[in-house]
Amino acid sequence: MNGVAIEAHGLGRTYGRGGGGHRALHDCSFRLPAGRVCALVGPNGAGKSTLLNLAAGLDRPSAGSLTVLGSATPGDVRDRVAFVSQDKPLYPQLTVADTLWAGAELNPGRWDRATADRIAGPLPRNARVRTLSGGQRTRLALALALGKRPELMLLDEPMADLDPLARHELMGVLMAETAEHGTGIVMSSHILTELEGACDYLLLIDGGRVRLGGESDDIVGAHALLTGRAQDLAPHTVVESRTTGRQLTALVRKEGPVDTTAWAVTEPSLEELLLAHLRSPDAPPLLTPSASVVAGAARAEVASA
Repeated sequence: MNGVAIEAHGLGRTYGRGGGGHRALHDCSFRLPAGRVCALVGPNGAGKSTLLNLAAGLDRPSAGSLTVLGSATPGDVRDRVAFVSQDKPLYPQLTVADTLWAGAELNPGRWDRATADRIAGPLPRNARVRTLSGGQRTRLALALALGKRPELMLLDEPMADLDPLARHELMGVLMAETAEHGTGIVMSSHILTELEGACDYLLLIDGGRVRLGGESDDIVGAHALLTGRAQDLAPHTVVESRTTGRQLTALVRKEGPVDTTAWAVTEPSLEELLLAHLRSPDAPPLLTPSASVVAGAARAEVASA
């Protein structure tokens, strides 16, 4: 699928007034192509939920601009976007059957009953939402979101309260949706190992800024894990290093060929890479070409993987 799902230019969101306000996002510029499965990662308080709320039209930027599916007006694309927030707001007095009926009534012409019923499958239809477990509410919220047949799904920690088997099953459903319908997905999560096999795009947010952005394979391929007794890591950019005895181990962003006579070279896993960047907040940001935008007169920092 061609096009852009989300594009931000100098995006910022500050809560509170005056100099004491909290900056949840600051000067974020990035592009997310349509039809990608994007992992949105970062520590607690990094700005992930704020970004998803802005993209869903539930909040407004304090600075900069944000377009979703080509529109800067949330109301114009609300029918094309589905959002599942952390608290998964559902009407507690409704039954599962009532909730699915309401989903169909609120999305005329778009509702995919077969998909919604398949995802909600094991839920007792006469059970009221208030009696469901956290995992069951998650399943119902995802059934509503996918039943809407959206072009873009925004998921804020959607699998946090599911057991491992249910997480695996529903992750498979999300991947099938993307493959079959070209649905774009932006999913925040702390479960890095599950994201590695499921997501083909990455946004790492830390301190309210985008630290990494682009194709997962390209970002991983732009780095190397070096081990050896040499000390000179030039010309590569060091993200993190440690010394054990006389041996140095360093995660670097490659700036040219690596001297394999001096270093043992391995490719880091996505989890190793993300953890290293989170432990090294001063490491320079990296956006691959597909994720970079021009913000005003200044071009976002770009590095080709």
